[in-house]
Parts: sequence; C-alpha cells; structure tokens
Amino acid sequence: MKLALIGATGLVGTEMVKVLQERLVDNITEFIPVASEKSVGKNFVFNNKSYTIHSMQAAVDAKCDIAIFSAGGSVSLEWAPKFEATGCYVIDNSSAWRMNPNNALIVPEINADVISASSKIIANPNCSTIQLVMVLAPLHKIYKIKRVVVSTYQSITGTGVKAVQQMESERAGDYSNKIYPHNIDKNCIPQCDVFSDDDYTKEELKIINETQKILQDNTIRLTSTAVRVPVVGGHSESVNIEFENEINIDDIKQLLNNTEGVVVIDDIANSQYPMPLNAKGKDEVFVGRIRRDKSQDNSINLWIVADNLRKGAATNAVQIAQYLVKKGFVV
Repeated sequence: MKLALIGATGLVGTEMVKVLQERLVDNITEFIPVASEKSVGKNFVFNNKSYTIHSMQAAVDAKCDIAIFSAGGSVSLEWAPKFEATGCYVIDNSSAWRMNPNNALIVPEINADVISASSKIIANPNCSTIQLVMVLAPLHKIYKIKRVVVSTYQSITGTGVKAVQQMESERAGDYSNKIYPHNIDKNCIPQCDVFSDDDYTKEELKIINETQKILQDNTIRLTSTAVRVPVVGGHSESVNIEFENEINIDDIKQLLNNTEGVVVIDDIANSQYPMPLNAKGKDEVFVGRIRRDKSQDNSINLWIVADNLRKGAATNAVQIAQYLVKKGFVV
C-alpha cells in the first residue's frame, strides 16, 4: 500500500507518524511524506527509514492508495480532489469536507459502516466532537438523547505548535510571541476559532453540526461553549445530557465501561476522575463524574477527557485507514 501523509512535519502530522507506526506500518510498502515547499527534498524518518519529503504535485503523481491530510482546509479543498481523481482515498483532518452531504464524517467505532468503496474523500471530525460522540453514541441508542449542553476546556495543542510556543514564552517572561488575542498562561480564553454572525465560534458550531451528522439525528438539540486553556495533555468537556427515556446511573456507567474505546474513571472516594494528564499519549476517551442532574428529570452530568492529538485527530484518521484496509478497499 502506498500512503501519503500531507502535513507530515506539523504537530498533528508528527502524531500521525507515531500512530501509523503503531497501527498500520505492516501494510505500508511505500510512504510519501508531504510538507511545505521549503521542506521539499529534506529527509524524513518513518519506521526507522529515511524518506524524501515530496511536494503536493509529486504525491499526486505517485498515485497513492491513501492520502491522510493534516494541512488545513484551503489545502484540502484544492488538493483532495486531485488525489481523488487518481483513485486515491483521502482522509481529511480539516473542516473542509465534514458537513458536505456527499462526504462521510467518520468515527470508526460509531459509523464506519457508512463508508463504501466510492467514499473517496472521508472527513475526520473535529477533535472535540470525536470525544463527545464516543460517549453520546452508546447512550443515544439506549436512552434517546433530547438535548446536550457542552462546555469545552481545550488544550493549546489544538491550535498547533505556535500556541505551545506562546505559552512557553509567556512562562519565560516573553509576551511578544502571540497566536492568541490574549495571554494564555494562567488564563482561560472563551474563544476557539473565529466568531460567526450569531456570536458562536466556528468551533462551537462544529460540535453542534458534526454531532448531529455522526449520530444521524438532527432532532438532538445541542449548545456549546468552547474555551482554550493552558493545558498540553488533551481536551476536557463538561457535558449535560437530557434523555427521553428513564435512566439508571449504574447502568450508564456499565454501558460506557463496555463501550469500545471508552474508559470510565469514576471513583470519587479516592479522587479518581479523568484529567488531561491521564489522557496524554493515549487513544481512549475517558469519562467520569457521572451523576444525575438534580434540576432536570432523566438528565445527567459527566466529564469527558481525551488526547486531542491522538483520538481527536491522528488515531481516528488512522483507524479510518485501517477500516479501508480491513474492507479490502485498499490492499
């Protein structure tokens, strides 16, 4: 199998390399790293072998079987169709194709079955959406979700390496290196992405729209507030869920604990609950603080944490590639 990684030198691209080496390396016979023009021709190490970084056009000309994109929406909109035209499957980590009705939006544990041989451009959901739906999906099947209120506490790694550099610079006393409109160290910024006309940020709207698409239910009402916090390990979410059906907390905990890719950490007597430090470097989605909402019938509160660079981006994309191999769409 010939696989191209677009944006190989970025923060997510670096994580993609790790996950590919862990999960798919035995299937890859030719690896094609792609990065910006200034990186073309440089060496790139994958699975202890040295490869040359290609340009986008060179990767298209190579007629790959799979191309994983992690290079931004504008790059994907321009180049994904060119890869598709060669017969290549594209797995895109940007928001470019997510809400296109002709493109599958996939979390493999939930809806991989909507992928067909003709699904050439497959969208990887937003990182915050992925960890949310991993918990919502099994609950929706049993209890039928009516409404979700989610507040996110999102790691600076979601913005990329420049955000990490800003925080590190501020901790060293240098406040001139800004990617955010405010200081991030010792601060919380209630703005992830740009604002839309309705005063929601694009990140908040992604969570709402993508969740409905993945769960294939537009009757679920959602609202969200996305906040950037000075954390490196992963994203956290405080979630309130209202159901149509009667609930039992013990049954919910058991259901989630038996869900593939989800780990329940909920031992309050010993102060055990999910935290970004637990999630860093891991592929699972962690959930805890599961309790009834005393203000509303058939409602619960819970806390979800996941490494946004792993399951929130790299791992989910590679899992999609694994599914393509498993189904025989690529060999």
